[in-house]
This record gives sequence, structure tokens and C-alpha cells, in this order.
Amino acid sequence: MTELASESSMLNILLPFPVLLPMFGAALTVVGSRSATLQRVVGIVVLAAVAALACVLLVAADRHGPIVAELGGWPAPVGIALVADRLSALLLLVSTLVTLAVLVYAIDQRIADYGRATASTTFHPMYLMLCAGVSLAYLTGDLFTLFVAFELMLTASYVLITRRTGANRIRAGMTYVTVSLLSSLLFLTAVAMVYAATGTVNLADLAGRVGELPPGLQTVLGMMLLVVFGIKAAIVPLHFWLPDSYPNAPGPVAALFAGLLTKVSFYALLRTQTLLFPREEPWTLVLVLAVATMLVGVLGALAQNDLNRLLSFLLVSHIGFLLYGLAVFDAAGVSGAALYAAHHITVLATLFLVSGLITRRTGTVALDRMGGLLRSSPGLAILFAVPALTLAGVPPTAGFVAKLALLRAGAGSGVPEQAVAGVVIVASLLTLYALVRVWVRVFWGEPVAPVPDVDPTDEVLVGTARTSVPMYAATAGLIAVSLAIAAFAGPLAGVTGRAGVDLLDREPYRVAVLGEGPP
Repeated sequence: MTELASESSMLNILLPFPVLLPMFGAALTVVGSRSATLQRVVGIVVLAAVAALACVLLVAADRHGPIVAELGGWPAPVGIALVADRLSALLLLVSTLVTLAVLVYAIDQRIADYGRATASTTFHPMYLMLCAGVSLAYLTGDLFTLFVAFELMLTASYVLITRRTGANRIRAGMTYVTVSLLSSLLFLTAVAMVYAATGTVNLADLAGRVGELPPGLQTVLGMMLLVVFGIKAAIVPLHFWLPDSYPNAPGPVAALFAGLLTKVSFYALLRTQTLLFPREEPWTLVLVLAVATMLVGVLGALAQNDLNRLLSFLLVSHIGFLLYGLAVFDAAGVSGAALYAAHHITVLATLFLVSGLITRRTGTVALDRMGGLLRSSPGLAILFAVPALTLAGVPPTAGFVAKLALLRAGAGSGVPEQAVAGVVIVASLLTLYALVRVWVRVFWGEPVAPVPDVDPTDEVLVGTARTSVPMYAATAGLIAVSLAIAAFAGPLAGVTGRAGVDLLDREPYRVAVLGEGPP
């Protein structure tokens, strides 16, 4: 008993560090902004440490239940609480591995383009602050701190998407900023309404108090949070900003955004809807949104000639798969959504990194101006093929395992869910078709001469026909994470299965945070 208490106390102390370490690292990279080596070492060491902490938290949360740290010594619901349960710890681990791989890719891209001694006054601090915001979003136990986490992420992302860029990227960045500010205003309004109605913003406390509100007010609050996180997660018809924003960001930044930001938003949606607005039956509205998101996204992808826009539309489409798991609203559906989120974080980031490698060799994102890369760069062809097959859900990849979990959940729920399961299969086949078209245009045929860089002064040099080995290694590392998800699908599905039960039960979370059962 004493050993368990000691272990619990140690974990409580460690819980804030996934947030604090990136913040301290960001400050250190500002102080050492004249030393490129210091900035790079700090970033890699900090993210490696956060990944190790996330692994420890995941193992401990799976063994003992949610881990809670009360900041400042103030107990919940008065004080701010950080909470790590199975779902948040798993997504924190996968997200940190992605940020680490993307950082290695970005560092070596900059070395290849500008030399080893060139430092950056903005990239490393903003990158680490974004990582701190991601960690805080996963670990926070109250609604207002979740808003702060999103603002931290978005402020850093504003800088990353617009640094050293031209007019086209500035216009796309303005769209991103405007929509993000609008959703943030709605989010703050929703937080204020929740606090006015219940007198608290602590999620565990809200789980007991929201159910006491009039049904109409519950519906309004639930719909406001659905709209807020729907905008941030790019759910159709609130998705219009994403295909215009992500394709114009530099390759590593687009990979980071595609891998993390929409999934953090979906995590917030999943957390708030299951904890605050429990349901006994499937959510018809979200089923409709899931179908629309899957089909509009994949059909939009089929119409693209721009590789990054095609991937952006596929990103939108596969948010619909996550929505499908939430809409089923049982333990199996929520578990499938959690497993799919872990897979989706890695595979979309990988595809955007591969797109960056393709652009470096070809000098363009236009598919009709590429060709023959299979002959000139067979390694790049492999790096594209594996995540492409994974996203399409071809057996035995992680995408297949995750989609199978979602299909099983839908098959056991009822006729509407089974119909949507058919849409899941159709969207997967259309995803495969879209990516096969990319393969044919980019890798088949005769090699095409690289297109000269139209803007050599922007953040990334393209058309160089050369790529550093570490950039390939970082991309391959993310593929290895995706393959590991498939290889350890059994244990991982067990973790997400228990996470799904906890999300719908709600009591383990309430008891851990408040130390009490139902009010």
C-alpha cells in the first residue's frame, strides 16, 4: 500500500512536466537563439523526454486508473486539475512521437537548405509552444484551461504558417487566422455560458451538474461545443478553411498541423460529449455529419491536381471516420474512434512529410507536372506506398485494424449505423483510388525534369533533386510507428477498449478528480 501511494505521488509530480518541459525549452531556445545547435538539441531532448513521460503515464493509467495533479495545491473543482487517463495518455504519446519525427525532418531540411550554422529566432520557440499547447489540451481537467490550451496552440500555429512566406501563403494564413479567431470567440462564449449555468468549469464537476440543467439548455450547450470543435476539427460543412490553409504551409508545418490539430479538436469533442452529455442511443445528427464529412472529403480529393490539397481533402474525409465512432456512442464505437485517432495522427503526418520530399525533388505540387520518380527515387516510392495503403485501410495495416474496429461497432448497433458502415467502406475504396491516381502520376512513366523554384526566398527550397538522409529517416520513423500500431493492435485495442468503457462510465474520471461518486 505504501509503495502504491509513493508511486501515485511520484506520478502526480510528473504529470505537469509534459506541459512545462516544452515551455522551458521554448524559453531556452529564445535565450540561445544565436546557437542553431543549442536550439536543435533542446528541441529534440525535450520532446524525447515528453515521449518517455507519456509512455510512463500510459502504463500507469492503464494499470491504476486516471492520474490527477492538483496545481497549486488547490483541490478540484476549485483549482486547476491535470488528468491523465488511458485515452489522453495514449494520444499524448502518439502525438509526441509525431512532433519529434517532424522536428528532426524540419531540422535537417533547414540544414540542407541554409547550412548547419543558420539559427532561427521563431521556429523552435513556436514549435515547442505548440507542443506545450497540445500536451495541455490532452491533460487538462477543466473547460477554461482547454480554451487556454487551444489558444496556445493557435497562437504558435499563426507564426509557423506565415513565417518567411509569400503573398499566397499570407492569404491562406489569413483565412486560417480568421476562422480560428471566430471559433475561439465561440469557444469562450460557450465556456461563459457553461459557467453561468453551472457555476463551475471543472469537467468532472460538470459531469454531475450538467445533467441537472433543463433539457433545452443542455442541448444548446452541447450544440455550441459541437460547433466550436467542429470548426477546429474541420467537420463538413465547417471544413472550408482547411484545404485552403494546410497546402500553403511549409512541408513540416503542414505535417504537424495535419497530424495534430484536428485530432486534438476531435479529442476535445469526444471528451466533452461523453463526459457532459451522455446518451443512451446513437447520435443521429453526428451520423449524418460523419457521412457528409467522409464523402465530401474524398470526392473533393478526387478533383484535385495539387498533391497537398488532395491530402488535405483526405484529411477532412477521415475525420468522418472518427465522427462515426462517436456517433455510435457505445463503448465499442468510442474505442474504435480512439484507435483510429492514434492511427490517423501518424499516417497523415507521414503523408505530408512524403509530399514535402516529393516537392523537393520535383519542384511542384501539380500532379500533372510529375512523373517517373519510381526510377529516380525508389526509396521515396516506398515511403509513399506504405502510408497510402495504411490510410486506405488495406490489410494488415493499422488503418485496416482501426476501420475494422469501427465497422464492428456499427454492425452491432442498428440499421442506420450499418448503413453508415457501408459509407465507411465506400470512402475507403475511394481513398485507395485517389492515392493510386497519385502513385500513377508521380511514380510511373518517364522521369520529368524538376520545376525551378518559383520563390527561392521563402521558407523551403524546392526542385533541388536532393534530400538529406535524416529527412528520409524521420519519415521512415513515423512509418515504423504506424507499423507498430498494426503489430501491437491486440494490446492497443485492449487499452482503447478500456478507455471506451471509462469514457461512457464517467465514474472513474469523477472519482479520480473529485474523490466522490455520483452526486
